[in-house]
Amino acid sequence: MMIRAKRQQCIIDLIEQNDIETQDELVRLLNEQGFSATQATVSRDIKELGLIKILGADKKYKYVKAEAAPHKISVKFGNIFKECVLSIQYANNLVVIKTVAGGANSACAFIDHLNLSQIIGTLAGDDTIFAVVAQDADVKETVDLLKSYLW
Repeated sequence: MMIRAKRQQCIIDLIEQNDIETQDELVRLLNEQGFSATQATVSRDIKELGLIKILGADKKYKYVKAEAAPHKISVKFGNIFKECVLSIQYANNLVVIKTVAGGANSACAFIDHLNLSQIIGTLAGDDTIFAVVAQDADVKETVDLLKSYLW
């Protein structure tokens, strides 16, 4: 237990001092700090700590504590998204998100609260969400970010 608490405190310190985009980057930094960490360990720590990714001023994503995010997305809200979403796919600039029956509105509200500048609109049915990304070039990165909330 002591090691986990120290590692998680180190993660908080690292994300406060650095713009960390990926779990692999976080694993590398933890290993440099003397912790023996794997991607699976970091993934669990991220979930336990309630970390989310936001778009930084430099247009790159970074991990932050949910309560530190400008949009203040609660961990519960993120868990609803995680439990509802079945798949995320895209074609050109359209992202199609399949959810459990009745889950699209809640999952779509989560997406809307992310306030992602690249998403210019969303539409939710019963089990499907359509999200329109302004630029085709941004769609894969947007899908990757949305998928990161599923872990």
